[in-house]
Amino acid sequence: MIEILKTIFLGIVEGITEWLPISSTGHLILVQEFVNLDKSDDFKEMFDVVIQLGAIMAVVVIFWSKLFPFGKKNNNAPLSDNGFGAYVKKDIFVMWFKVLVACIPAIIVGLTLDDWIDEHLYNAWTVSIALIVFGIAFIVVENWNKNKTPKINSINELTYKAAFIIGCFQLLAAVFPGTSRSGATIVGALLIGVSRVVAAEFTFYLAIPVMFGASLLKLLKYDGSFSSGEVAVLATGMIVAFVVSIFVIKFLMDYIKKHDFKVFGWYRIVLGALVILYFSLV
Repeated sequence: MIEILKTIFLGIVEGITEWLPISSTGHLILVQEFVNLDKSDDFKEMFDVVIQLGAIMAVVVIFWSKLFPFGKKNNNAPLSDNGFGAYVKKDIFVMWFKVLVACIPAIIVGLTLDDWIDEHLYNAWTVSIALIVFGIAFIVVENWNKNKTPKINSINELTYKAAFIIGCFQLLAAVFPGTSRSGATIVGALLIGVSRVVAAEFTFYLAIPVMFGASLLKLLKYDGSFSSGEVAVLATGMIVAFVVSIFVIKFLMDYIKKHDFKVFGWYRIVLGALVILYFSLV
């Protein structure tokens, strides 16, 4: 029961921090310094990644009509006027092609450096530094972007070049825990003139293949069989992360229509400083 309660807490942390640009992986690494699952190190390493599948399913549920590329209803860009093509939503297929282009950098690095990154960079010091550096980046970019009119105001306006640039920024999060995948992609998108709403929405879409791929990679590399207790912990974490993510995604999409991201930058700086202070004293 204690392990399940710990898992519920970790699921809440994942659901909140996955979509706010404050780093879910970073928070899980830090939280587990104090709320530690009584499981093997291999399981906990896998758990930190696979729990994100629950958060991803929240994106799929909320944005289903914008993600599923088939259907005649609300088809604004059919492949053809009749036949099978009338059920194909060309604009959504194009969006998915852009997502795949944006995933290329993370796929290359994830397949080649995943083990090295886990061994050398998954620690509280790296997380704290990344929290501070990207916190400062948010504030600087928002100040630089102030009063500027976005060049890209819809997903359809995103070019393949813009998608690839955003994917390169996502690479920073893949390498440095604590950077925040959503934070890195949003900063990159803002720098090239993408509106906050489109930057956040594309970040959500980009998370789907990246996190499914990362979770599959961790499951394949997991050296051990699952006990019933481990299955219960993993399932509980994903379900809690899913439910919490539903509320957080809706909150964020409403929030950024009226506010900028600087508050998240200040949060990251303060948290990173507190973490450095804590680990300097213990």
